[in-house]
Amino acid sequence: MYAMQYEINLPTDYDMGIIRHRVETLGNRTDDFDGLGIKAYLVQDRANGAMVNQYAPFYLWNDPAGMSRFLWGGGFFTGICKSFGRPLVSHWTGVEVRPGEAVDQPALAATKHVQLLPPDVDPAEPVAAAVSLLEKTVGLEGVHSSAIAVDPSRWELVHFTLWSGEPGIVPGTRYQVLHLSTPGTKTLLSR
Repeated sequence: MYAMQYEINLPTDYDMGIIRHRVETLGNRTDDFDGLGIKAYLVQDRANGAMVNQYAPFYLWNDPAGMSRFLWGGGFFTGICKSFGRPLVSHWTGVEVRPGEAVDQPALAATKHVQLLPPDVDPAEPVAAAVSLLEKTVGLEGVHSSAIAVDPSRWELVHFTLWSGEPGIVPGTRYQVLHLSTPGTKTLLSR
C-alpha cells in the first residue's frame, strides 16, 4: 500500500462550489481506476468553519504502477496541473490499513494526523505504537477505515481515517469528503 496526497490551497474568497462541481462531474472517473484502493476527494471550506479553503484528495494505492500511471500517464493528474498548476505530492509507504465498523456506510468526513518521528529513536517503536492506536481507532463509532503510513525521507508518520459522520475529538486536520472512489477497497482491506 502507498498513500498519497496533494493539497491545493485556494484564496479565502474562492467559490468552493467550483470544487464541488468539479468533483460531482469528474469524481467518478477514478471509481474504476486500476491499482487504486481508495481515493477520498477532500475539502476544507471556510464557509463550514475551516481555517482555509483547500482541495486535498487523499489516495491509498494497492499498486505503485497505478500511482505512477495516475501521476504521469496522462489524463488524470494532467487535469489538476492545467487547472491549478502542478502541486507537490506527498507520499508515504503503507504500514497498515483496517476497516472500521462503518466500512459499509458512506464516508462523509476524514482526519489526517501527521507526526514527525524523533531523530534519536528507532522508528520501529513509534510505528508499533501507531499500529496499536490504529487498532483502537477502527473500534470507534463511525470509523469507515483507517491507515498508517510513513515517509522515510522525512521520518513522517501519517494516520488517515475516514468517518461516516463527524469525528469526535481526535487530533489532526479535518476534511469533508465530497466523493469516495473505492475500486480496490476489498484488496486494500484484506491485507
